[in-house]
Amino acid sequence: MSDAEAKTNQNETNYAAEFARDFYEAGIVKFGSFTLKSGMVSPIYLDLRRLISKPRLLKKVAAALCAKARSDKIKYKRLAGIPYAGIPIAVAMSLKNSKPCIFARKEIKDYGTKQAVEGEFKEKEKILVVDDLITTGASKIEAVAPLFGCGLRVHDFIVIVDREQGGKEELEAKGYALHSLIKITDLLAELKK
Repeated sequence: MSDAEAKTNQNETNYAAEFARDFYEAGIVKFGSFTLKSGMVSPIYLDLRRLISKPRLLKKVAAALCAKARSDKIKYKRLAGIPYAGIPIAVAMSLKNSKPCIFARKEIKDYGTKQAVEGEFKEKEKILVVDDLITTGASKIEAVAPLFGCGLRVHDFIVIVDREQGGKEELEAKGYALHSLIKITDLLAELKK
């Protein structure tokens, strides 16, 4: 393991230690049998959508994500939250770091402006895509298609938790970089403590 990888793993472990108890007490971490969006069945479910009901915790997560983006030296002009869980996280980050926020609609309205992407942006701007977690990369790749359709550039994704089920590798195979605060193995190790 290189020094850079060791430092990255240390940062992720620190975030796991910082958030494990908070996530458990907020009801974000659930144990049982859950079918994930990918179709996989998991004994662990992370309901990070609950962050919208926990403003102090959401603020703390947003600050950590902004710090992670800085430490990983991600260059971007705007944040784009993936509907629906990524939108409030991106907005919280936007309030923290004063970067503008946009989001790609899941469905284009057939009334009003009929926009595929909501918010202000300029063609060719570099976007940091924000979501709650990653299992496989398929839904992330699908979610950014409207951004490309509007001439925006995407290279980096940032998530709170990497479930370590192939998502990072799938994104990397398509030329994207994944940045995560916490790996699920580190989160579970902290919860076990």
